[in-house]
Amino acid sequence: MKDLFAEPAETAGVQPLAARMAPRDWTEFVGQPRLVAEGALLRRALEADRLGSAIFFGPPGTGKTALARLAAYKTKAHVEHANAVTIGIPDIRKILLAAGERRRAQNRRTLLVLDEIHHFNKTQQDALLPDVERGLVTLIGLTTENPFFYVNAALISRSTVYEFFPIADEDLRPLLRRAMTDPERGLGKMKVVLEPEAEDHFIRSSGGDARRLLNALELAALTTPPEADGTVRITLEVAEASAQKRSVRYDKSSDEHYDTISAYIKSLRGSDPDAALYWMAKMLAAGEDPRFIARRLLVASSEDVGNADPRALLVANAAFEAVEKLGLPEARIPLAQATVYVAGAPKSNASYLAGDAAAAEVRDGPRREVPLPLRDATGDRVARGHGQGYRYAHDFPGHFVDQEYMPDLKRFFDPSDQGHEKEMAARLKALWPKRYG
Repeated sequence: MKDLFAEPAETAGVQPLAARMAPRDWTEFVGQPRLVAEGALLRRALEADRLGSAIFFGPPGTGKTALARLAAYKTKAHVEHANAVTIGIPDIRKILLAAGERRRAQNRRTLLVLDEIHHFNKTQQDALLPDVERGLVTLIGLTTENPFFYVNAALISRSTVYEFFPIADEDLRPLLRRAMTDPERGLGKMKVVLEPEAEDHFIRSSGGDARRLLNALELAALTTPPEADGTVRITLEVAEASAQKRSVRYDKSSDEHYDTISAYIKSLRGSDPDAALYWMAKMLAAGEDPRFIARRLLVASSEDVGNADPRALLVANAAFEAVEKLGLPEARIPLAQATVYVAGAPKSNASYLAGDAAAAEVRDGPRREVPLPLRDATGDRVARGHGQGYRYAHDFPGHFVDQEYMPDLKRFFDPSDQGHEKEMAARLKALWPKRYG
Protein backbone atom coordinates (compact mmCIF):
# COMPACT_ATOMS: atom_id res chain seq x y z
CA MET A 1 0.00 0.00 0.00
CA LYS A 2 1.00 3.61 -0.38
CA ASP A 3 2.76 4.99 2.70
CA LEU A 4 0.71 8.06 3.53
CA PHE A 5 3.24 9.04 6.15
CA ALA A 6 6.17 9.12 3.72
CA GLU A 7 7.78 12.26 2.34
CA PRO A 8 7.21 13.03 -1.36
CA ALA A 9 9.68 11.27 -3.66
CA GLU A 10 11.51 14.48 -4.48
CA THR A 11 12.31 15.10 -0.82
CA ALA A 12 12.76 11.54 0.39
CA GLY A 13 16.51 11.74 0.05
CA VAL A 14 16.74 14.60 2.51
CA GLN A 15 14.52 13.15 5.20
CA PRO A 16 15.87 13.58 8.74
CA LEU A 17 17.52 10.56 10.29
CA ALA A 18 14.64 10.16 12.73
CA ALA A 19 12.16 9.85 9.87
CA ARG A 20 14.38 7.42 7.94
CA MET A 21 14.78 5.20 11.01
CA ALA A 22 11.04 4.90 11.65
CA PRO A 23 10.26 1.24 12.44
CA ARG A 24 9.09 -0.98 9.60
CA ASP A 25 8.08 -3.93 11.78
CA TRP A 26 7.76 -4.98 15.41
CA THR A 27 11.43 -5.91 15.70
CA GLU A 28 12.45 -2.30 15.04
CA PHE A 29 9.92 -0.70 17.37
CA VAL A 30 11.47 0.51 20.63
CA GLY A 31 9.80 1.28 23.93
CA GLN A 32 6.17 0.93 25.07
CA PRO A 33 6.40 -2.78 25.99
CA ARG A 34 2.95 -2.61 27.65
CA LEU A 35 1.47 -1.84 24.25
CA VAL A 36 3.58 -3.68 21.68
CA ALA A 37 5.16 -6.67 23.41
CA GLU A 38 4.19 -10.00 21.91
CA GLY A 39 0.78 -10.87 23.28
CA ALA A 40 -0.09 -7.28 24.29
CA LEU A 41 -3.69 -6.30 23.57
CA LEU A 42 -2.91 -3.43 21.20
CA ARG A 43 -0.43 -5.48 19.19
CA ARG A 44 -2.91 -8.36 18.89
CA ALA A 45 -5.59 -5.94 17.69
CA LEU A 46 -3.25 -4.51 15.04
CA GLU A 47 -2.10 -7.94 13.88
CA ALA A 48 -5.71 -9.09 13.51
CA ASP A 49 -6.72 -5.83 11.82
CA ARG A 50 -9.35 -5.41 14.53
CA LEU A 51 -8.24 -2.11 16.03
CA GLY A 52 -11.14 0.10 17.02
CA SER A 53 -10.96 3.86 17.28
CA ALA A 54 -8.07 4.84 19.52
CA ILE A 55 -6.21 7.82 20.87
CA PHE A 56 -2.45 7.64 21.35
CA PHE A 57 -1.15 10.26 23.76
CA GLY A 58 2.20 10.92 25.35
CA PRO A 59 5.37 13.02 25.07
CA PRO A 60 7.00 13.67 21.67
CA GLY A 61 9.26 11.02 20.21
CA THR A 62 7.76 8.07 22.10
CA GLY A 63 6.38 6.11 19.15
CA LYS A 64 2.83 7.38 18.59
CA THR A 65 3.27 8.13 14.89
CA ALA A 66 5.45 5.05 14.42
CA LEU A 67 2.73 2.83 15.83
CA ALA A 68 0.08 4.54 13.71
CA ARG A 69 2.30 3.85 10.70
CA LEU A 70 2.44 0.16 11.60
CA ALA A 71 -1.34 0.16 11.95
CA ALA A 72 -1.58 1.59 8.44
CA TYR A 73 0.73 -1.16 7.14
CA LYS A 74 -1.27 -3.92 8.83
CA THR A 75 -4.81 -2.87 7.91
CA LYS A 76 -6.79 -3.72 4.79
CA ALA A 77 -8.71 -0.49 5.23
CA HIS A 78 -8.11 2.60 3.16
CA VAL A 79 -5.85 4.95 5.12
CA GLU A 80 -6.20 8.72 5.35
CA HIS A 81 -3.62 10.78 7.22
CA ALA A 82 -4.35 14.36 8.25
CA ASN A 83 -3.07 16.96 10.69
CA ALA A 84 -5.63 18.74 12.85
CA VAL A 85 -3.63 21.97 12.55
CA THR A 86 -4.13 22.22 8.79
CA ILE A 87 -7.63 20.85 8.10
CA GLY A 88 -11.05 22.26 8.85
CA ILE A 89 -14.70 21.19 8.74
CA PRO A 90 -14.87 21.11 4.90
CA ASP A 91 -11.83 18.79 4.78
CA ILE A 92 -13.34 16.52 7.43
CA ARG A 93 -16.63 16.30 5.54
CA LYS A 94 -14.77 15.50 2.33
CA ILE A 95 -12.92 12.62 4.05
CA LEU A 96 -16.14 11.30 5.60
CA LEU A 97 -18.07 11.58 2.30
CA ALA A 98 -15.35 9.60 0.50
CA ALA A 99 -15.38 7.03 3.30
CA GLY A 100 -19.13 6.57 2.86
CA GLU A 101 -18.78 6.11 -0.90
CA ARG A 102 -15.94 3.64 -0.35
CA ARG A 103 -18.04 1.61 2.07
CA ARG A 104 -20.98 1.47 -0.33
CA ALA A 105 -18.99 0.79 -3.51
CA GLN A 106 -16.22 -1.47 -2.16
CA ASN A 107 -17.42 -2.47 1.31
CA ARG A 108 -14.05 -1.15 2.51
CA ARG A 109 -13.36 0.53 5.80
CA THR A 110 -11.45 3.79 6.25
CA LEU A 111 -8.73 4.36 8.83
CA LEU A 112 -8.26 8.04 9.63
CA VAL A 113 -4.97 8.89 11.35
CA LEU A 114 -5.40 12.38 12.78
CA ASP A 115 -2.24 13.98 14.11
CA GLU A 116 -2.40 16.62 16.87
CA ILE A 117 -6.06 15.96 17.53
CA HIS A 118 -5.95 18.28 20.54
CA HIS A 119 -5.97 21.21 18.10
CA PHE A 120 -9.48 20.27 16.94
CA ASN A 121 -12.16 22.42 18.55
CA LYS A 122 -15.47 21.02 19.80
CA THR A 123 -17.29 21.64 16.52
CA GLN A 124 -14.62 19.84 14.50
CA GLN A 125 -14.63 16.90 16.90
CA ASP A 126 -18.43 16.75 16.79
CA ALA A 127 -18.27 16.50 13.01
CA LEU A 128 -16.32 13.24 13.38
CA LEU A 129 -18.46 11.75 16.11
CA PRO A 130 -21.41 10.21 14.16
CA ASP A 131 -19.21 8.39 11.65
CA VAL A 132 -16.80 7.19 14.33
CA GLU A 133 -19.76 5.93 16.37
CA ARG A 134 -21.25 3.92 13.51
CA GLY A 135 -17.87 2.59 12.42
CA LEU A 136 -17.69 4.28 9.03
CA VAL A 137 -14.21 5.46 9.96
CA THR A 138 -11.77 4.08 12.49
CA LEU A 139 -10.02 7.00 14.12
CA ILE A 140 -6.48 7.02 15.48
CA GLY A 141 -5.93 10.36 17.15
CA LEU A 142 -2.36 11.36 18.05
CA THR A 143 -1.64 13.97 20.69
CA THR A 144 1.04 15.11 23.11
CA GLU A 145 -1.67 16.46 25.45
CA ASN A 146 -3.91 14.63 27.88
CA PRO A 147 -6.98 13.80 25.77
CA PHE A 148 -9.23 13.91 28.84
CA PHE A 149 -8.59 17.67 28.86
CA TYR A 150 -8.74 18.34 25.12
CA VAL A 151 -10.93 15.71 23.46
CA ASN A 152 -14.71 15.62 23.78
CA ALA A 153 -15.99 13.13 26.32
CA ALA A 154 -18.29 11.64 23.68
CA LEU A 155 -15.35 10.94 21.36
CA ILE A 156 -13.25 9.60 24.25
CA SER A 157 -16.04 7.19 25.21
CA ARG A 158 -16.02 5.73 21.70
CA SER A 159 -12.25 5.26 21.64
CA THR A 160 -9.62 3.36 23.57
CA VAL A 161 -7.00 5.66 25.04
CA TYR A 162 -3.40 4.39 25.02
CA GLU A 163 -0.77 6.30 26.96
CA PHE A 164 2.83 6.41 25.73
CA PHE A 165 5.71 7.01 28.14
CA PRO A 166 9.27 8.31 27.65
CA ILE A 167 11.42 5.55 26.18
CA ALA A 168 13.78 3.89 28.62
CA ASP A 169 17.53 4.32 28.20
CA GLU A 170 18.03 0.60 27.62
CA ASP A 171 15.67 0.79 24.62
CA LEU A 172 17.16 3.98 23.19
CA ARG A 173 20.73 2.65 23.17
CA PRO A 174 20.17 -0.11 20.56
CA LEU A 175 18.19 2.36 18.42
CA LEU A 176 21.12 4.75 18.52
CA ARG A 177 23.58 2.03 17.55
CA ARG A 178 21.34 0.76 14.76
CA ALA A 179 21.16 4.29 13.34
CA MET A 180 24.96 4.40 13.45
CA THR A 181 25.42 1.19 11.47
CA ASP A 182 22.45 0.99 9.08
CA PRO A 183 23.97 1.68 5.63
CA GLU A 184 20.65 2.40 3.89
CA ARG A 185 18.61 4.46 6.33
CA GLY A 186 21.20 5.37 8.94
CA LEU A 187 24.76 6.63 9.03
CA GLY A 188 26.36 3.32 8.12
CA LYS A 189 27.99 4.72 4.96
CA MET A 190 29.86 7.29 7.02
CA LYS A 191 32.85 6.41 9.18
CA VAL A 192 31.27 7.63 12.41
CA VAL A 193 32.92 6.81 15.75
CA LEU A 194 30.82 7.60 18.77
CA GLU A 195 32.81 7.77 21.99
CA PRO A 196 31.15 6.07 25.00
CA GLU A 197 30.82 9.32 26.97
CA ALA A 198 29.14 10.95 23.98
CA GLU A 199 26.75 8.04 23.60
CA ASP A 200 25.79 8.28 27.27
CA HIS A 201 25.21 12.01 26.94
CA PHE A 202 22.97 11.59 23.90
CA ILE A 203 20.88 9.04 25.82
CA ARG A 204 20.62 11.16 28.97
CA SER A 205 19.85 14.41 27.17
CA SER A 206 17.13 12.89 25.00
CA GLY A 207 14.73 12.67 27.93
CA GLY A 208 13.19 9.49 26.53
CA ASP A 209 12.50 11.14 23.14
CA ALA A 210 13.77 8.96 20.26
CA ARG A 211 13.34 11.74 17.72
CA ARG A 212 15.41 14.15 19.79
CA LEU A 213 18.07 11.46 20.20
CA LEU A 214 18.40 10.77 16.47
CA ASN A 215 18.26 14.45 15.51
CA ALA A 216 21.14 15.21 17.89
CA LEU A 217 23.17 12.28 16.53
CA GLU A 218 22.60 13.38 12.94
CA LEU A 219 23.52 16.98 13.71
CA ALA A 220 26.75 15.84 15.35
CA ALA A 221 27.66 13.53 12.46
CA LEU A 222 26.95 16.08 9.71
CA THR A 223 28.66 19.05 11.35
CA THR A 224 31.81 17.42 12.74
CA PRO A 225 34.83 17.81 10.41
CA PRO A 226 36.23 14.39 9.44
CA GLU A 227 39.74 13.35 10.41
CA ALA A 228 42.43 12.69 7.80
CA ASP A 229 41.20 9.14 7.17
CA GLY A 230 37.57 10.28 6.85
CA THR A 231 36.55 9.26 10.35
CA VAL A 232 33.91 11.45 11.98
CA ARG A 233 34.66 11.26 15.69
CA ILE A 234 31.87 12.36 18.01
CA THR A 235 33.31 13.29 21.37
CA LEU A 236 31.49 14.29 24.56
CA GLU A 237 32.12 17.94 23.72
CA VAL A 238 30.53 17.50 20.29
CA ALA A 239 27.59 15.60 21.81
CA GLU A 240 26.97 18.35 24.35
CA ALA A 241 26.97 20.99 21.63
CA SER A 242 24.65 18.94 19.40
CA ALA A 243 22.17 17.87 22.06
CA GLN A 244 22.05 21.33 23.63
CA LYS A 245 19.93 21.67 26.77
CA ARG A 246 17.39 18.97 27.45
CA SER A 247 13.87 20.34 26.99
CA VAL A 248 11.66 20.20 30.05
CA ARG A 249 8.26 18.66 29.33
CA TYR A 250 6.05 20.88 31.40
CA ASP A 251 2.90 22.79 30.50
CA LYS A 252 0.75 24.53 33.06
CA SER A 253 -2.40 23.05 31.53
CA SER A 254 -1.10 19.52 31.09
CA ASP A 255 -0.38 16.41 33.13
CA GLU A 256 3.28 17.39 33.52
CA HIS A 257 2.29 20.42 35.60
CA TYR A 258 0.05 18.43 37.93
CA ASP A 259 2.35 15.42 38.06
CA THR A 260 5.42 17.49 38.89
CA ILE A 261 3.84 19.53 41.66
CA SER A 262 2.36 16.29 43.01
CA ALA A 263 5.82 14.72 43.05
CA TYR A 264 7.19 17.81 44.82
CA ILE A 265 4.52 17.74 47.54
CA LYS A 266 4.86 14.00 48.07
CA SER A 267 8.64 14.28 48.28
CA LEU A 268 8.28 16.96 50.97
CA ARG A 269 5.83 14.74 52.84
CA GLY A 270 8.11 11.75 52.39
CA SER A 271 11.09 13.60 53.95
CA ASP A 272 13.23 13.36 50.80
CA PRO A 273 14.92 16.76 50.33
CA ASP A 274 16.90 15.63 47.26
CA ALA A 275 13.81 14.55 45.33
CA ALA A 276 11.92 17.66 46.42
CA LEU A 277 14.78 19.89 45.22
CA TYR A 278 14.83 18.13 41.85
CA TRP A 279 11.09 18.64 41.23
CA MET A 280 11.39 22.25 42.43
CA ALA A 281 14.27 22.84 40.00
CA LYS A 282 12.30 21.27 37.15
CA MET A 283 9.36 23.58 37.76
CA LEU A 284 11.60 26.65 37.88
CA ALA A 285 13.44 25.57 34.72
CA ALA A 286 10.10 25.21 32.94
CA GLY A 287 9.08 28.75 33.89
CA GLU A 288 6.75 28.05 36.80
CA ASP A 289 5.84 31.05 38.97
CA PRO A 290 8.04 30.71 42.09
CA ARG A 291 5.16 32.02 44.20
CA PHE A 292 3.15 28.95 43.21
CA ILE A 293 5.92 26.74 44.62
CA ALA A 294 6.13 28.91 47.75
CA ARG A 295 2.40 28.50 48.34
CA ARG A 296 2.74 24.72 48.11
CA LEU A 297 5.50 24.94 50.71
CA LEU A 298 3.19 26.88 53.05
CA VAL A 299 0.52 24.20 52.73
CA ALA A 300 2.99 21.34 53.25
CA SER A 301 4.58 22.99 56.29
CA SER A 302 1.20 23.09 58.02
CA GLU A 303 -0.53 20.00 56.60
CA ASP A 304 2.38 17.56 56.72
CA VAL A 305 4.74 18.98 59.36
CA GLY A 306 2.30 20.78 61.60
CA ASN A 307 3.17 20.92 65.27
CA ALA A 308 5.87 18.29 64.95
CA ASP A 309 7.99 21.35 64.09
CA PRO A 310 6.02 24.62 64.29
CA ARG A 311 9.02 26.49 62.88
CA ALA A 312 8.44 24.92 59.46
CA LEU A 313 5.50 27.23 58.86
CA LEU A 314 7.60 30.22 59.88
CA VAL A 315 10.40 29.19 57.50
CA ALA A 316 7.95 28.59 54.64
CA ASN A 317 6.24 31.92 55.22
CA ALA A 318 9.58 33.72 55.33
CA ALA A 319 10.52 32.03 52.06
CA PHE A 320 7.25 33.16 50.48
CA GLU A 321 7.91 36.77 51.50
CA ALA A 322 11.50 36.54 50.26
CA VAL A 323 10.34 35.17 46.90
CA GLU A 324 7.95 38.08 46.47
CA LYS A 325 10.69 40.59 47.29
CA LEU A 326 13.48 38.98 45.28
CA GLY A 327 11.96 37.48 42.17
CA LEU A 328 13.95 35.12 39.95
CA PRO A 329 16.71 34.08 39.70
CA GLU A 330 17.51 34.78 43.38
CA ALA A 331 14.12 33.47 44.55
CA ARG A 332 15.40 29.96 43.98
CA ILE A 333 17.70 30.35 47.01
CA PRO A 334 15.07 30.81 49.77
CA LEU A 335 12.88 28.27 47.97
CA ALA A 336 15.67 25.71 48.16
CA GLN A 337 16.31 26.53 51.84
CA ALA A 338 12.66 26.16 52.78
CA THR A 339 12.29 23.01 50.67
CA VAL A 340 15.15 21.34 52.51
CA TYR A 341 13.80 22.47 55.90
CA VAL A 342 10.24 21.27 55.32
CA ALA A 343 11.39 17.98 53.78
CA GLY A 344 13.83 17.35 56.63
CA ALA A 345 11.42 18.26 59.44
CA PRO A 346 9.58 15.63 61.54
CA LYS A 347 6.12 15.00 60.16
CA SER A 348 2.63 15.05 61.63
CA ASN A 349 -0.72 15.62 59.99
CA ALA A 350 -2.57 15.47 63.32
CA SER A 351 -3.58 19.14 63.26
CA TYR A 352 -4.75 18.88 59.65
CA LEU A 353 -6.86 15.82 60.43
CA ALA A 354 -8.21 17.44 63.59
CA GLY A 355 -9.30 20.49 61.61
CA ASP A 356 -11.13 18.28 59.10
CA ALA A 357 -12.77 16.29 61.89
CA ALA A 358 -13.96 19.48 63.61
CA ALA A 359 -15.35 20.80 60.32
CA ALA A 360 -17.20 17.52 59.77
CA GLU A 361 -18.66 17.73 63.29
CA VAL A 362 -19.91 21.26 62.65
CA ARG A 363 -21.47 20.08 59.39
CA ASP A 364 -22.93 16.75 60.50
CA GLY A 365 -22.88 16.68 64.31
CA PRO A 366 -25.40 18.00 66.86
CA ARG A 367 -25.85 21.73 67.18
CA ARG A 368 -23.96 23.12 70.15
CA GLU A 369 -24.49 26.46 71.84
CA VAL A 370 -21.65 28.40 73.46
CA PRO A 371 -21.73 27.73 77.25
CA LEU A 372 -22.71 30.81 79.28
CA PRO A 373 -19.33 31.10 81.07
CA LEU A 374 -17.57 31.37 77.69
CA ARG A 375 -19.88 33.99 76.20
CA ASP A 376 -18.86 37.61 75.74
CA ALA A 377 -19.43 39.51 78.98
CA THR A 378 -19.50 43.14 77.88
CA GLY A 379 -22.27 45.72 78.14
CA ASP A 380 -25.77 44.47 78.85
CA ARG A 381 -24.71 40.89 78.19
CA VAL A 382 -23.61 40.59 81.84
CA ALA A 383 -27.20 41.02 82.95
CA ARG A 384 -28.16 38.10 80.74
CA GLY A 385 -25.66 35.86 82.51
CA HIS A 386 -22.93 35.94 79.91
CA GLY A 387 -19.55 35.07 81.38
CA GLN A 388 -21.03 34.02 84.72
CA GLY A 389 -18.95 31.28 86.30
CA TYR A 390 -15.99 31.68 83.95
CA ARG A 391 -12.68 30.89 85.60
CA TYR A 392 -9.63 32.78 84.31
CA ALA A 393 -6.92 30.20 83.61
CA HIS A 394 -4.06 32.50 84.63
CA ASP A 395 -5.45 32.77 88.16
CA PHE A 396 -4.74 29.08 88.78
CA PRO A 397 -1.56 27.05 89.33
CA GLY A 398 0.13 26.16 86.08
CA HIS A 399 -2.15 28.65 84.32
CA PHE A 400 -4.73 25.92 83.89
CA VAL A 401 -8.19 25.15 85.27
CA ASP A 402 -10.49 22.29 84.39
CA GLN A 403 -13.76 23.69 83.08
CA GLU A 404 -16.17 23.05 80.24
CA TYR A 405 -15.17 24.65 76.95
CA MET A 406 -17.52 22.68 74.69
CA PRO A 407 -20.83 20.95 75.40
CA ASP A 408 -21.16 17.29 74.43
CA LEU A 409 -17.38 17.16 74.24
CA LYS A 410 -15.76 15.28 71.39
CA ARG A 411 -12.06 14.77 70.77
CA PHE A 412 -10.66 15.74 67.37
CA PHE A 413 -6.91 16.11 67.95
CA ASP A 414 -4.81 12.96 68.13
CA PRO A 415 -1.19 14.11 68.58
CA SER A 416 1.62 12.07 67.10
CA ASP A 417 4.87 11.09 68.78
CA GLN A 418 6.94 13.18 66.37
CA GLY A 419 9.12 16.16 67.29
CA HIS A 420 7.52 18.95 69.32
CA GLU A 421 4.13 17.28 69.08
CA LYS A 422 5.35 14.51 71.38
CA GLU A 423 5.88 17.13 74.11
CA MET A 424 2.47 18.59 73.35
CA ALA A 425 0.87 15.16 73.71
CA ALA A 426 2.47 14.69 77.14
CA ARG A 427 1.18 18.08 78.32
CA LEU A 428 -2.36 17.42 77.08
CA LYS A 429 -2.33 14.01 78.75
CA ALA A 430 -1.39 15.66 82.05
CA LEU A 431 -4.07 18.34 81.69
CA TRP A 432 -6.88 16.15 80.37
CA PRO A 433 -6.10 12.60 81.56
CA LYS A 434 -9.56 11.23 80.78
CA ARG A 435 -9.48 12.50 77.22
CA TYR A 436 -5.81 12.10 76.29
CA GLY A 437 -4.80 9.40 78.76
